[in-house]
Amino acid sequence: MATIAFTGGGTGGHIYPGLAVIEAIRAQNPGTQLFWIGSGKESERNAVEQAGIEYYAIASGKLRRSFSLKNFFDIFRILKGIYQAKKILKTLKADMLFSKGGYVSVPPCIAAARLKIPVITHESDVSPGLATKINLRFADKLIVSWDETLTFLKPHEQTKTLVLGNPIRKTITQGNRQRGRAFLGLDINMPLLLVLGGSQGAEQINKLIEAVAPRLTEQMCIAHQTGQGKPTSIPNSTRYLQFPYLVQELPDVLAAADIIVCRAGAGTLWECTAAHKPMILIPLCGSGTRGDQVENTKILVKNNAAMGLIGEEANPEKLLQAILHLLNNHELQQSMPQNAQKLLRIDAAEHIATLCLNYCKTGNEQ
Repeated sequence: MATIAFTGGGTGGHIYPGLAVIEAIRAQNPGTQLFWIGSGKESERNAVEQAGIEYYAIASGKLRRSFSLKNFFDIFRILKGIYQAKKILKTLKADMLFSKGGYVSVPPCIAAARLKIPVITHESDVSPGLATKINLRFADKLIVSWDETLTFLKPHEQTKTLVLGNPIRKTITQGNRQRGRAFLGLDINMPLLLVLGGSQGAEQINKLIEAVAPRLTEQMCIAHQTGQGKPTSIPNSTRYLQFPYLVQELPDVLAAADIIVCRAGAGTLWECTAAHKPMILIPLCGSGTRGDQVENTKILVKNNAAMGLIGEEANPEKLLQAILHLLNNHELQQSMPQNAQKLLRIDAAEHIATLCLNYCKTGNEQ
C-alpha cells in the first residue's frame, strides 16, 4: 500500500491544488495512505482535516529575498522543521513527497531528499517562487502550470520539468447555477457579478467595488467575497451581498456568475476557467509581491483570455468601463473563457496523481 506525503501552506493557493491531487489519487487508488505536513496555520489545518487528511505541523521560517535580522533566527526554525519533517516522514514510511510550495514546504523537501524519498514539487505561477527554486534542488520532478515557466529554468532543470497545469478540485466543475442563485438570494432576473479577492480577500478590490457598486447595481447584482475581517460599507440587499469567504458553496456560486472580477493568483484563474467564466483581473502589485500575478495577467490578456487592470489602471472609472463593456458584449463573454481553456490545462490533477502513484511503485518517472 502506497503512502504519499503532501506539504505546502500559507495561502489557499498552496493548499487547494494539493487537495485536488489528493482527490484524484483517491479516485485512482483508494487504498493510498495520505498525510499532510504544514505550518500549523488554523485555516490551513482546517482545510486539510476537513478533506479527511491527517495533518502534522512543523516549525518553518519565512523566506525573504531582502536582508533582515529575522532571516538569521528563521534559519534555526528551518533546521528544526527539517528535523521534525524527517521524523514524520520516517515514522509514517512515506514512499514519496508532493510539495505545493510556500515557505513551509522547504524543510520537508530537504528532509525527504536526505531520506532518499522521491520529491515532486509544483509551481503554479509563471515565474518560480523562492521556495520552488530551493525545492527544485532536492526534487526529482518539477511540475509547472505555464509553458512560459520553462524560460526561467536552466537547461538541466528543464529536463526534469513537466508542463501539466494547475490542479483544481473536480467539484469546481460540478457547480449548479440554480443552487448558486438560491444560496445567494439575489434578484434572479439580473446578471450576476462575482467579486473574488483570493483566500484572504483584497482591500484594493473591496474599495473599488464600494466606489462602483451604486452604478453597477442599476444593471446587475453583485456577490462579493471580501475576505475575513474585511467587510465593505455597502449594506446587503437583493442586488448586493457580501460574505467573508466561500468554500463548500464556491462551485455553485461560480456557476451562477456571469462575470468575475478577481485577483490573478493561479488557483483563481484555473477555477474560473474551469467554470467557463469571463474574468476581469486586478493583479496584486507593488513592493509586497514578486509580480507573479502581473505576469499571469499579461499572458491571459495577450491571448484574449481575460481583461486586465494593472497598477494605476485599477481605478473605479476603468473598472466600471470594463464591467459594463463585458456585460454588453455577449460574444466576448463566450470567447474569453474559450481562449482561457485553450491556454490553461484543467486536467492537471489526474495527470499529477498518476505520476505520484508511479513514483511510489518505482521511485522513477514512468
